[in-house]
Order: sequence, then structure tokens, then C-alpha cells
Amino acid sequence: MNNPSKRYTAMAASCALIMSTFCSCGDNSTSSSGNYKKDEHRNNNSIVSEASQTADEEYAPEFTDGSYERPSYPSGNEEYKEYIESGFKDPRAEPLSTFSADVDTASYSNIRRLIEDGSFVPEDAVRAEEFINYFDYDYPNPEEGRVFGDYVELADCPWNPANKLMMIGIQGRRLPENDAPPSNLVFLIDSSGSMASYDKLPLVQTAFSMLAEKLTENDRISIVTYAGSTDTRIAGASGKDKDDILSALYSITASGGTNGEGGIEKAYALAEKYFIDGGNNRVILATDGDLNIGASSEDELVKLIKTKRDKGIYLSVLGFGTGNYKDNKMEAIADNGNGNYSYIDSVDEAHRVLVQEMEGTLYTIAKDVKIQVEFNPSQIKSYRLIGYDNRLMNAEDFYDTTKDAGEVGAGHSVTALYEVELAGTGDTYRGVQLEFSSEHTAKPAENNGRSELCKLSVTYKPVNGNTGKDIYESQLFGMEKYNSEPSESIRLASAAAEFAMLLRNSEFKGSSSYEHVVKTAGSIPTTDKTDELIQLAKQADMLYG
Repeated sequence: MNNPSKRYTAMAASCALIMSTFCSCGDNSTSSSGNYKKDEHRNNNSIVSEASQTADEEYAPEFTDGSYERPSYPSGNEEYKEYIESGFKDPRAEPLSTFSADVDTASYSNIRRLIEDGSFVPEDAVRAEEFINYFDYDYPNPEEGRVFGDYVELADCPWNPANKLMMIGIQGRRLPENDAPPSNLVFLIDSSGSMASYDKLPLVQTAFSMLAEKLTENDRISIVTYAGSTDTRIAGASGKDKDDILSALYSITASGGTNGEGGIEKAYALAEKYFIDGGNNRVILATDGDLNIGASSEDELVKLIKTKRDKGIYLSVLGFGTGNYKDNKMEAIADNGNGNYSYIDSVDEAHRVLVQEMEGTLYTIAKDVKIQVEFNPSQIKSYRLIGYDNRLMNAEDFYDTTKDAGEVGAGHSVTALYEVELAGTGDTYRGVQLEFSSEHTAKPAENNGRSELCKLSVTYKPVNGNTGKDIYESQLFGMEKYNSEPSESIRLASAAAEFAMLLRNSEFKGSSSYEHVVKTAGSIPTTDKTDELIQLAKQADMLYG
């Protein structure tokens, strides 16, 4: 999968068949490529790239005559939400760190696409928490009767030796084998002209065909397409009718405008019509996010989705393609539709999301999951949550049952990393030597007699219902969680975080380097994911070197 030229071998036959049937394409079907400008203009808090060079000028990294051609930013008109990194907090002023759970992974796989295509990475495309949560940490199952289990570890911070790195993991209950509820799924497929390329509609069809093969006679499938208008290709079919489902999937061609609003309305109507009480009722939207008819701005789409989410119907978003990719819109739709967001850049990724991790992708076990960490100011001088910058919540939101937060699927885990500065580490502030150690910033808090570092709490709502559930039993953790020899889990998480900080050009990256990412990932037992991380870090080092 690391070789872009080999990504779609498994679907070559279907691609050829589908592409041969494409008719005249509408919006952006032959969009020009271009450089993603460092001095980009801002529009509705999104970064918008400008088309300024033709497709045959796109960068492909190679060495010729000992020279190295600098890559460009992604081609076309890609959009990413601007955000600002959260810095260090003083627990005397802000003892509580509160954020919404996030199990999305789209940022990591999207950045993989950019690096493999030889493009610089737009800084706002990097969401560190999605890099961290892309990887598996093999947390233990929750205790009997509990929805979530927890994992906490403390180790030395790789990029800042003066600080520690705290790993917090929340593990969702896994479904017993053959115990998944029946599904009522609506495949909502963007069939507009902008989807007329090998890495869009053909890959969508391959991805959904993989999922269709896993469904049973107890499941219901509907397929809705939208372009200039909407069309119901199949409605409420049994999962056993695979020939009909696949025939409907592969009959879709790409052309016309992009009436996403009409498609969303029809998809939710079908999901309501075939609603299964106690089942998994979900719309799965597959698109490049380039909407231009009806509700099309980020604010308009969020407003539309919010009117749908309290009907017991979840929304998953699968992003596809390059050139005119609208990451900002798709993340907002998924976040506000009580669903998850993945980017599909290959058949392998489609298999991972829709087959290997189908339970976590499709079967929600808890809604509005919020995590809160209280830091003990007599033990912690300062702390910084890595990532989750667009998931931060006010401390009081933790107890407010009206506040929307993230959803967690069966077997899903949520991992967060904090960089923490311990109290009593000398006359320094964030590792900087101070002249006046009696100043407020250098003085440790008055000892409160408590030796714990922090308290971890989680709250959530049950899947069926909108009332708040009792807060997950809080846990206290101290220096007993410190490992002088960090575990494989925290090493892997730190490598993912370090990679994200480098690509983000984070002001907190310290001594991070791509070489160190490679070294850290290489110290972990080999998996496909660790091997891929190593290769991506090496490629990024070449791109930015």
C-alpha cells in the first residue's frame, strides 16, 4: 500500500468497467491541479488552495542528477479547518482538562495520501489525536458490567527530557462474537462529476461491496445517490440479496452537480422508514465533500445534520479522492451527526474500516462521551493536551447532558497524551532556567497532602435515549504509573504524536525529528501499521529535508 502506483490493483477490473461508463462530467470532473499556497487566503475559517498548475506538472518525488525537486502543496482546491494548538496550562488556574472523545482517523490516512503523492502537508490538515488513535494499543477489556475500561501510563517525554508523557486510554466494551445487533444501513453515495476519477467512485463501490459481503438476512440496505438530483437505487433490501445490492452499486456513474442536501434528506427518510428498534440505524456518506447545490457551506451542513441526529440514526462519513477534497465539511458533518469520519485512500484502508473494524465503525455503544482529567497542582506544575484542539470543552460541560460530544463504537478505544511538567523539578518553568525562583511561575503550589497526579473521569449517554448516564467511576492515578522503561504502547503513541507535531510544525515539538520517529517505531514489534509509519516518516524526511 505504500507504493501509490500499486494502491488500486485489487480493483483494476471494476475501475476499468466503471470508468468506461462515465458520461460527461459536471463540476470539477476535469479540475486542474495546483499548488497549496503557504500564503493561502482564508475563507470561513478554512484553508483554500489555489489552482495554478496543470495536472502534468504535479510533483512526483525523485532524484535526478543528484538534485532534489521540492514538492508542492496538494493540487486543486482542498479545504481544511483552521485551528490553534492548545498550549501548557497551569493546574492552579485550570485544574480540569475536558474534551470530547474522538475515534476519527481521517487525518492520518489523508496525510498518508499526501506524503505518498509527494505533496507538502497543509498544517491544518494534521490533527494529532487522529494520528494517535489510528493505532491499536491492545488495552484490556473493561471489567464485567462496565462500558469502559481505562489505561494510564507515565514515561519520560521523548522530545523534552525535562517533562513526562502521560498516556490515558479509554477502552470501549467489545461485542461478543455473533452478538452484533441487526443493521439498517443507507449507503449515501456522491455520484457528481467531481467523483469521476479512479480514487473516488470506483473505490467507493469497492468499499461498499466489501461491507455488503459481511451483511446477513437480518440486515437492511438502501442505496441513495446524489448529483444534480437524488435517486434511490435500492430500498430496504435484505442483506442476503447481495446480487441486487452489488448490481445497484456498480450501476452508478458520475456526472452533474452536487446536491448533498437532497441526498441527506432522502437518506435519513429511508433510514427512518426501515428503522430497526434496538438495531444499528446508520447513514454512511461517501463523498469528496465538494457540494455546490442546496446547503453547501460548513455552517449550513452542520445546521442540517443537527436536525437529524436525535432520531436514533447515526452518520458515518467516508472521504475519498484528491484535488478538491473538503476535509473541513466532512469532519463537521460527522462530528455533528453522532458518527465517525474516515478517509479511504486504498482498498486496504476500506477493508480496515469496513471489515476488520466493522464493529467499532458501525455499532455505537455510548453517545456524547466526555473525558475529564483533574490535575493535582501540588504534583503537576503544568500540562498540555496533545491534539483534541477542536474537541475541547468547558469544565462545566462535563456534567451538562445537553452538550454534544463524541460517540464510541464497540471495541473502539480513545487515547490521549499529555505532556506534563512535574512540580518540584527545580527553579525552572517549562524546562527554562529562571533567575527569580521566588516568582509565582516558579513556585510549586502549597502541598495539599495528596500524592496523586490526577483523577480521570468519563461520562456518556446510553445508546438508546438522551438522558445523561451516571458518571463512569472516577479513578485516581499517581507515580505508580511511571515506567522508566516505557511500554510498547506509549512508545507507539509517542511516535505517532511526534510525527504529527513535526508535520504540524508545532511550537511544542522540542527535539522531535523524523529520524527519532523511525527509531521509536522501529523499536516496536513489527506490524503493517508500524512499518507504514516508518516508511511515511522516511518519506516526510525526504520531502522536508
